[in-house]
Amino acid sequence: MQGGYKMIEATINFEELIKNKSWSALRRELEDKDPILIADVIEELSDQDDIILFRLLPREQAKNTFQYLSHDKQEQIIEGLAKNVSKLSGLLNDLDPDDRTAFFEELPGKITQRLIQLLSPAERKIAIQLLGYPEHSIGRLMTPEFVAVKPEYTVARALDHIREHGRDSETLNLIYVIDENWKLIDDIRIREILLAQPDQLIKDLLDEHFVSLNAFDDQEVAIRVFQDQDRIALPVIDSDGLLIGIVTVDDVMDVAEEETTEDFHKFGSFQAAIVNPLKAKVFFLYQKRIVWLIVLVFMNIFSGAALSGFEKVIQSAVSLIFFLPLLIGSGGNAGAQSATLMIRSLAIGDVEMKDWFRLIGKEFLVSFLLGITMAAGVSLIASTRAPEYIFIVAATMVITVMAGSLIGMVLPFIFTKLKLDPAAASAPLITSIADITGIMIYFTIASWYLGM
Repeated sequence: MQGGYKMIEATINFEELIKNKSWSALRRELEDKDPILIADVIEELSDQDDIILFRLLPREQAKNTFQYLSHDKQEQIIEGLAKNVSKLSGLLNDLDPDDRTAFFEELPGKITQRLIQLLSPAERKIAIQLLGYPEHSIGRLMTPEFVAVKPEYTVARALDHIREHGRDSETLNLIYVIDENWKLIDDIRIREILLAQPDQLIKDLLDEHFVSLNAFDDQEVAIRVFQDQDRIALPVIDSDGLLIGIVTVDDVMDVAEEETTEDFHKFGSFQAAIVNPLKAKVFFLYQKRIVWLIVLVFMNIFSGAALSGFEKVIQSAVSLIFFLPLLIGSGGNAGAQSATLMIRSLAIGDVEMKDWFRLIGKEFLVSFLLGITMAAGVSLIASTRAPEYIFIVAATMVITVMAGSLIGMVLPFIFTKLKLDPAAASAPLITSIADITGIMIYFTIASWYLGM
């Protein structure tokens, strides 16, 4: 809460200084401000004031602030700096390659090409290389800013090399060891180098046990590897084993957050992730939600059709309607639980396609126990409301919960098999299928039990 007050206070102060055109005072105010706070203030300022404030930032501060801005605000800043080519060129060249790549890949191709031309030859080569990897690959996520040494170096020479080339490195906690062809041999913690004798050879410190990522693998692979390995950075190699970059844990955390947000929105039947509903426009929110809702409306027509097929049963036993929402709701809830578990397990790699048969057997037993327990509860309710229908209600609860659970577990596997995102097996979709199934089960049992 205190941080929020600080941001509001800074925003009001900066707005006042910009209004009075007190540029010297504004520069002084910006000198000791944290880039995160400045980014928060820029997000709140009007379209003109935000660009004015950003233009007044010193070069290093501008670079650090830019990476904390939302993508929409980044685009706005770039557009505002378009007339000041030197300022824009300096900003793009100063950005870390991975941050710059993340920004470029969200832009239309023509704009990206135009901005790439503002880069220095060295930075342009890096940008083109990173953008050449498939979308969502580790190659798009890596940075080429690391320090590598050769095994024949002494510790003293390695430290001199680190001092000379380590200033711009993303991290110095790990130093990479390569051969003369840049093939990765090992990685070594800086602590081991610092504690070794100056005349020791680097190769004597190696255990030749390291974990690396492939530049063409999906970024979700990096998430899983970082979860399994206690590292703050991992090397990235190409198909020949050559070291071409590193990925740091902060970049992977950003990807993990994006993936989780995307899956969460898909599971809620959103067409795409909505970053901030407070800032999103009404039509944008409408557009992202309406398609799935329309699809689900038509799916629920089947629920009505199923009910209409059992009119005689309903007319002869009206009390059955009392239990209908409870029963089909339980099936949908069980399905949503099962789907959530499967989607998460598939996403983090705990479960693979080959495991589906074993999981069906396990889910069958678990859902049966859940159904029996819930049937006992609904039977208690039925004993006071309509005791003559206890068997119908209890049997339906067991079968509906089992059916909903199995639907929720199987759908993500089917989506994965069809090369679709398993998160698209959304809770509303599963609930709708479970509703239709539940109605059919309920009134089929009722028809049989009542001899109709």
